[in-house]
Amino acid sequence: MDNVIYTMVRAADWREAERLGEYRGSADDRRDGFLHFSAAAQLRASAAKHRAGEADLLLVTADCVALGTALVWEPAAGGSRPGLFPHLYGALPLAAVRDVAPLPLGADGRHVFPPEIP
Repeated sequence: MDNVIYTMVRAADWREAERLGEYRGSADDRRDGFLHFSAAAQLRASAAKHRAGEADLLLVTADCVALGTALVWEPAAGGSRPGLFPHLYGALPLAAVRDVAPLPLGADGRHVFPPEIP
């Protein structure tokens, strides 16, 4: 597995995380009981499926080792997508965050990812 994982966070939710010192997740995360993350190779498909056309997102990069045993790699709910996905059972401490960067929309309406995302 990669040493880092990614999540896409609404800017307003991230401002709240900075105030609290941890990211507690979106409404979907809270409903599911864990924070949804993606490995680099999964990120574009996750964005297209769950965040299509959504502006004002931030790409948050987290260190897997810093998350410890709260990070579990599991199949997607209902087996809807192949492979294992990183799920964080608990809040994301800001100390585990390596980077936060804007995730803009391109002219085609798709998110523009940094070059290190395949």
